[in-house]
Amino acid sequence: MTEEGPVTTPQRTFDELGGPMGSDEFASSASSIVTNIEQVIEGKTATVRLALAVLLAEGHLLIEDVPGVGKTKLAKSLARSIDCSVRRIQFTPDLLPSDVTGVSVYNQETREFEFKPGAIFANLVVGDEINRASPKTQSAMLECMEERQVTIDGITYKLQVPFMVIATQNPIEMEGTYPLPEAQRDRFTARIAVGYPDAPSELAMLDIHGAHDPLDDLRPVADAVTVRRMIASVREVHVADAVKQYAVDLVTATRESPDLRLGASPRATLHLLRTARAVAALEGRDYVLPDDLQTLAVSVLAHRIIPTAEAQLGRRTTDALVADIVHRLPLPTDRQRSPYDRKFDTDTRRR
Repeated sequence: MTEEGPVTTPQRTFDELGGPMGSDEFASSASSIVTNIEQVIEGKTATVRLALAVLLAEGHLLIEDVPGVGKTKLAKSLARSIDCSVRRIQFTPDLLPSDVTGVSVYNQETREFEFKPGAIFANLVVGDEINRASPKTQSAMLECMEERQVTIDGITYKLQVPFMVIATQNPIEMEGTYPLPEAQRDRFTARIAVGYPDAPSELAMLDIHGAHDPLDDLRPVADAVTVRRMIASVREVHVADAVKQYAVDLVTATRESPDLRLGASPRATLHLLRTARAVAALEGRDYVLPDDLQTLAVSVLAHRIIPTAEAQLGRRTTDALVADIVHRLPLPTDRQRSPYDRKFDTDTRRR
């Protein structure tokens, strides 16, 4: 085994895999994945599309909600819709860091230590109830989520591409949970809540899920190569200078807010822009609008910030604080003229 990791096949670049997709092929692949997931998750199209956007933004997703609303179903449906390596980790109080990252074991025959990869070595890692593990085990995922590698006994092992952690957790008010450390929350690109279904969707769920689990019938509609090419297409989505400045202004406003003790990090700015690119591509555009940033601000920023004691006493949630910042911050007006900006103007007027 080399220091590059336990993956035996060499990692190829996006260009070697065919490069970015055409717009029609991208739209077809994205629609197939969303439709496939909706066979299991009823009436949550916006949530499903955001989960796919995080994957295409090369990020990680945190699904936080009360028990029984389909958090794990959503994570497993996304994983099964893509024909690539998938591992599931059930986080419990007795889970060890080595169970996640792997461990070196002494082989008596060869008289050498051999690395046994942990569950983190997969394209999609589903971490169920992540906040029920100890802080020590939670911290074992910091390196792999940010640097996409694992270091054991001084040897660095690279993770596969694409790589995504989809973690579920109950609100911290629930019994038996540990709050995620700030460093790990900041590594999650977005936090979403599934929420309760509406009455027609819940009624349809009784018919679909009553006899058997539709997750058992789910078949992949894309593979790792397809996802890599979709990611390459997202990377080419244009972002005007004024939109970049607007993203910086949004994040800066969280750092200057009197209601927040800790604002969003520069990593949050990067994640916001990457996810906006993915959302624009899913909507069939090759450029980002300020509306994309506004729509994503709560999902991407709210879980990273810490309110002051006064804001907590006033029962102001981080979601509400970010939404208030978005409402107060003016939209960009001074833009350099370019073909993309002209399309930007036309699209804005239509809205």
